[in-house]
Amino acid sequence: MSSRSFQAADINPANRVPEVTAGFWLIKLMAVTMGETAADYLAVNLGLGLTATTVFMGMILIAALFWQFGRHRYVPATYWSAVVLISIVGTLVTDNLTDAFGVPLMTSTLVFTVALAATFAAWLAVEGTLSIHTVYTARRESFYWLAILFTFALGTAAGDLVSEQFALGYTATGILFGLIIASVASGYFFLKLDGLWAFWICYIFTRPLGASFGDLMSQPHDYGGMGFGTIPTSLGFLTVIALTVGTMTLRRARVSA
Repeated sequence: MSSRSFQAADINPANRVPEVTAGFWLIKLMAVTMGETAADYLAVNLGLGLTATTVFMGMILIAALFWQFGRHRYVPATYWSAVVLISIVGTLVTDNLTDAFGVPLMTSTLVFTVALAATFAAWLAVEGTLSIHTVYTARRESFYWLAILFTFALGTAAGDLVSEQFALGYTATGILFGLIIASVASGYFFLKLDGLWAFWICYIFTRPLGASFGDLMSQPHDYGGMGFGTIPTSLGFLTVIALTVGTMTLRRARVSA
């Protein structure tokens, strides 16, 4: 979704989340891709076990969210740090349910779908709006980040369900979710699909799209991947994220000067 529907994010300086532009979707896609590969690396190499790693990264995420809430405005570095961490934690939560507790992916997908729907329902009931360009109170921001967490967990579960349980593989899964996103975007631009729902649908499905290509790049050849490994893949995407955030920060500084 372009800035056409979300220009209020720039108009309202108190808004705590960014406007939706091409740069937004680029960095979001990079964040979810890195979230997949970084979660895989941490789960294997921290030596804490999957559950303890999930708890540890969850504590870091909570600290990052305190930092984000304390800014009371949109600051690119703060906001996107929270997104990267919530991507990692969302992946770990789903992986933990599947691998440590034996919860079927279909069940996880349904549970996170219901949790996300309940979050939207509560958000709408309490605030009277689901607008992402009027997130200027702590309560609205709390709903926003809770929804973000469930989109990542849901996207992870749905992506794993399609690529692993339905055995489509990484490439086919990425193409499938890419086509879904393209269809929603086309509906928004050409068929007057509501911009808010188009945003959230695309936000959900960029998670399995990014995760599929992250796995494709990082996993060994024996598992259908390109064999780059989790560390180079994660560092590569982290570099792109840092450069994009730096560009956003400089641009905002020039506009504010």
